[in-house]
Amino acid sequence: MRKGNAPMKEYIDRLAARHVLTREEWIRLFEPWADGQGRVTGISCPVPETADAARYAAALACGIRDGIYGKTVYVRGLIEFTNYCKNDCYYCGIRRSNKEAARYRLTLEDILDCCENGYKLGFRTFVLQGGEDGYFTDDRLEEIIRSIKKNWPDCAVTLSVGERDMASYARLKEAGADRYLLRHETANDFHYRRLHPPELSLLNRKNCLFHLKQLGYQTGAGLMVGSPGQTVETLADDMEFLQKLDPEMVGIGPFLPHCNTPFRGEPAGSTALTLYLLSLVRIMLPSVLLPATTALATASSGGREAGILAGANVVMPNLSPENVREKYLLYDNKICTGKEAAQNLEELKASMAAIGYKVVSHRGDYKKR
Repeated sequence: MRKGNAPMKEYIDRLAARHVLTREEWIRLFEPWADGQGRVTGISCPVPETADAARYAAALACGIRDGIYGKTVYVRGLIEFTNYCKNDCYYCGIRRSNKEAARYRLTLEDILDCCENGYKLGFRTFVLQGGEDGYFTDDRLEEIIRSIKKNWPDCAVTLSVGERDMASYARLKEAGADRYLLRHETANDFHYRRLHPPELSLLNRKNCLFHLKQLGYQTGAGLMVGSPGQTVETLADDMEFLQKLDPEMVGIGPFLPHCNTPFRGEPAGSTALTLYLLSLVRIMLPSVLLPATTALATASSGGREAGILAGANVVMPNLSPENVREKYLLYDNKICTGKEAAQNLEELKASMAAIGYKVVSHRGDYKKR
């Protein structure tokens, strides 16, 4: 097997030219990040040659993004409106088995207050994110969506409320939802079963994503980097799935453990590998809307800025009421203040300007090439 820096750059150039790689080529790009058993959990950038290849990918990714979107960063106002969840995913701090979680639900009035405050700050996209909470029926979600659209018709509404049937997705689309985020977490069935209880199915997860695409949503998938059991093979599966799905958005962040989950003692995922994957996804899917996630900012000081310099072009400050921000804890030590809070938007603009990018307040729709 060929080693060294030149082959990795050759594969990155092939990806830029063809937007697809063979499975063996993907594995070659990920092998330097793995241990002797092919596991990528917690591995940082291993050798100077690999770090150089990652910098090469980042520069290429930034050039591609700047050519499509310019030196702009889109902001989305994140509203975490419920931390109840019927699921028991082994990595998630709001899993139903976590009896220590302080549960809450925002009312319609609470959500509209968040939107009003966000609109005044310049936000033109609102992201409604929550656990899979049966209280929020189609009727209740429709009322929320229609109310937002009535009050702020120039804004986009993004939903991130998990797996639902196609009829439900259709109703929410008809009500005015524009985008839907549903991270697949891993595209490998064995790995998926390592992360989730038996009642959850990767097949259903994938079907949901294809249904969303079919209904005309701007659709977002994504994965955790360094989650327990992740290997170079599962990463290759992820990239092949993303290439097939061709989503408008991809959310990538490092795995971060939570103290009240079965994975409490597992090491966090690699920030460096997360940034590398951001670059590769941008090169593979040039027009993709690619967030620099809260998890990335939590994992590393300056992580959000590093994400932008790796090819991301979206940030999602928190519009949730201050008294619930610390309750929506998917992982330990989540950032809830500072640049993560929407009230500090000027600080976020300054940090983006310092690396040569401008935060813009319009909807920031996907630009199909």
